[in-house]
Amino acid sequence: MLRTASLIGLRAISGGSGVSALARSAAFPRLAAPSLRRFYAAEDVEDAGARARIEELVKNNKVAVFMKGSPGAPRCGFSGMVDQILAIHSVDDYAHINVLEDEGVRNGVKAFSEWPTIPQVYIDGEFVGGSDIFLQMHQSGELEETFRKLAIGAPLPDPEKAE
Repeated sequence: MLRTASLIGLRAISGGSGVSALARSAAFPRLAAPSLRRFYAAEDVEDAGARARIEELVKNNKVAVFMKGSPGAPRCGFSGMVDQILAIHSVDDYAHINVLEDEGVRNGVKAFSEWPTIPQVYIDGEFVGGSDIFLQMHQSGELEETFRKLAIGAPLPDPEKAE
């Protein structure tokens, strides 16, 4: 219960206008530097098996998270934040890979998404972003709307009625 209350409060104070679910807005451009784009280009993925596992997980699950640790036992604060936000939205059954256990997936997912950090969240087969973008989507209400459209999780309680 404490987990839920702490992040619901963040939504009320965000004041943001929302972030694109694909993390391609002007506020969050995808790796603009050409040198980073080349470094993380999909062609650089050496482990074809890892790429296949990544594609399968993303394609076959409504929500897929590449994280450090596992749900309920994250190994970094950013992965923990994603886990908490999913719990707030009652998204308990989501696909995940602990990238600390598979170096091929850890490097491969960065190339696959052209995004250099972990965790990475995919919803309905599309890359959403990392924990920062996921948090902003939660705060703006965009994440709740996305989950509602996909019939995932449960609606958040109205903070005004909770008081």
